[in-house]
Amino acid sequence: MSRIAVIGAGAWGTALAIVLGRKGTHHGPHHVRLWANELEVCESIARNRINEHFLPGFILPESIEATSDLSAAVDAAEIVVSVMPSQHCRALFERMAPALRPEILFVSCTKGLENGTLLRMTEVIGDVLRSRKFTARMAALSGPSFAKEVARGDPTAVTVASVDGEVTRAVQQAFNDSRFRVYTNDDVIGVELGGALKNIIAIAAGVCDGLGLGHNSVAALITRGLAEVARLVVACGGRLDTMAGLAGLGDLVLTCTGDLSRNRSVGVELGKGRKLPDIIAGMRGAVAEGVFTTKAAVGLARKKNVEMPITEQMFAILENGKSPHQAIEDLMTRAARSEI
Repeated sequence: MSRIAVIGAGAWGTALAIVLGRKGTHHGPHHVRLWANELEVCESIARNRINEHFLPGFILPESIEATSDLSAAVDAAEIVVSVMPSQHCRALFERMAPALRPEILFVSCTKGLENGTLLRMTEVIGDVLRSRKFTARMAALSGPSFAKEVARGDPTAVTVASVDGEVTRAVQQAFNDSRFRVYTNDDVIGVELGGALKNIIAIAAGVCDGLGLGHNSVAALITRGLAEVARLVVACGGRLDTMAGLAGLGDLVLTCTGDLSRNRSVGVELGKGRKLPDIIAGMRGAVAEGVFTTKAAVGLARKKNVEMPITEQMFAILENGKSPHQAIEDLMTRAARSEI
């Protein structure tokens, strides 16, 4: 039996807790503590074993204990799974740091970049924990995985990446079961950037839908979106072949085409002419990471001198209120060039 803390009880964190809670070993099931920032989430789970606020309709196994006490959540944990929104990662790890130990395995499942520093989430975690005088044993988990489908038990495949093979194997063993298949990878940069940057392209795909454009437009967007994501991944030291895998193409296609995608849904509403603050206000606390990641992605691309035209246009829409019609026009009238 492993003692696992899941930090973040949104839809994705709750779904991962369900995966871990239903998975047993020959010694018994994992013991999972799910930390929620919202007291009403803990009360809902304690009352009826359901996270009514973020993932209604799915029963949490009895092996999951919900808590709003961060120190209690990580107490004696062997694995800490971080699933908080990217903009809260640093602050939460600074709060947790006094209770964390060098032997803990850390699994980052947050798909985003930190604004200002432009750091990936494992870099943020490592930065915080180095101040505690230890180097964290870390992995990043990503791939095409809508929370509702994972919670329902639909067959799902993801990838977990670490520079330490022992860590990837341990995380694979902790999560892998007949409905949640975990592959391993050693390209942390590619896996994390693929997971973060695809959200921006997904907002753009939603914009196409909101504008009433057809399948041609979305197919072109996904293909060229993958090309610019891959350019930045390689410039940052990641591998091109990772972009052909679950954390690259797999997650990109899912998030750009699936109706459960929060990022795509934001894009749909932007395409219909709604303003971003109104869209976010209607999301009931759910987070579309692409909204926060776009600014950091533009900064990282400029730092690495990488051309990312779709990302630049999404930045103009999200940050400067540019018309989606004009953004599409500007993308289509760029200077003609070779595809490769």
